[in-house]
Amino acid sequence: MVCYYISAEIFRNHPKGNICYHIFPEVIMTKKQNILLRDVPQSIYTWIESQRQTRRVSQKEFLLKILETASTYNVSDTLFPFTPAVSFRRPTDTPFTFIDLFAGIGGMHIGLEKAGGECVFACEWDKHSQKTYTAWFGMCPHGDIKKIAPEDIPDHNILAAGFPCQPFSIAGVSKKQSMGRLHGFQDVKQGNLFFDIAKIVEVKRPQALILENVKNLLSHDKGRTWTVIKTTLEDLGYKVFHKIIDAKDYVPQHRERIFIVAFDTKVFGDNIPFEYPTPPAGRKPRLSDILEKNCDPRYTLSDHLWSYLQKYAQKHKEKGNGFGFGLASPDSNSRTLSARYHKDGSEILIPQKGRNPRRLTPKECIKLMGFPKELPIVVSDTQAYRQFGNALVPPIAESVANQVVKVFQWAEKNKKMTLPKPAKKNAVAEARKEKYHVTAGAR
Repeated sequence: MVCYYISAEIFRNHPKGNICYHIFPEVIMTKKQNILLRDVPQSIYTWIESQRQTRRVSQKEFLLKILETASTYNVSDTLFPFTPAVSFRRPTDTPFTFIDLFAGIGGMHIGLEKAGGECVFACEWDKHSQKTYTAWFGMCPHGDIKKIAPEDIPDHNILAAGFPCQPFSIAGVSKKQSMGRLHGFQDVKQGNLFFDIAKIVEVKRPQALILENVKNLLSHDKGRTWTVIKTTLEDLGYKVFHKIIDAKDYVPQHRERIFIVAFDTKVFGDNIPFEYPTPPAGRKPRLSDILEKNCDPRYTLSDHLWSYLQKYAQKHKEKGNGFGFGLASPDSNSRTLSARYHKDGSEILIPQKGRNPRRLTPKECIKLMGFPKELPIVVSDTQAYRQFGNALVPPIAESVANQVVKVFQWAEKNKKMTLPKPAKKNAVAEARKEKYHVTAGAR
């Protein structure tokens, strides 16, 4: 076994001191504050020996130089050329670029890619969602948006964001009020994140915005919340459109969300020919379309849980409340899938002949939300339910994005704008390699 011990001195007071953990998964910190690399493959060891002898430096000096270069020039795109699980982008006569803020697991990403877009930046703070996003799209989202300077975000044509809905949702507001906590814009942690979007809009001036949130955003705080959002965007020079769209026309789920679309009036003027998409024609989606046969028994409710849910529903029925479980009909659509589904699955239960009802499986949830069924689930069931419950329905994002593209086409035809060609994959990394003469070594 070959091991390398590297002094931790270089990582003290270094802004990117954890870079080595991303480069070598085998790296661990010992009690002596050294870094240990175990089981180095022979081919890599041979290459290291060849390179360090050529440069007449020690193994330690050579490896530290590699880490320092990777940290200083941020060549992660070159080091880790991820391959997405599925490619969604289609050829288009109107290519555009977009950024995906509060990206979740990429519902907006899929929709905009299918409309012909290329994602040049993504941001999502939840580590489990980052894992899914990376597996699906080959890019790991940046973390806390508050720690990102707007100037550092790439130029883009469309800013897409499903900013946090909990401060404005009916359920979220009720819960916060019962706990004596602030909600809406007074929720400093989540409510004020809209203004981080506004800062990016002010600095980067994208031609269009596509924002998504819960329908309660319009009525929250007696309409004052929506007034602030709309006025803020208008003050930035954008013409604002909004519409509540129910996902039941696209997937077998009743899920109402507001889609806000805004255009830069400096580019398009005030008379912008934007229209929201009309629902798809033909038969409406049914829950039976996404249900699996021979489902794993572990998704069937236990006798204890099923008894509890029935008693809970009966208690609230006697009080005149509507709280309770939802036994779904396979021939219709379901209730809204929520992030709490992992707890008991009560809002969408599937009846079973001769047995207790069951939860939806994660694979059924992926189809219920309109995500391509080929996508792998790379997290636990609990995290998958949370992710799908918080997600955006990709077919709706695609339909809205297609309508935005029509405005782009109108603007190009009338010489109001010219869309730049999307950058090639890893263009930033290629530019860095050329600037710093970074070359790939033998492996």
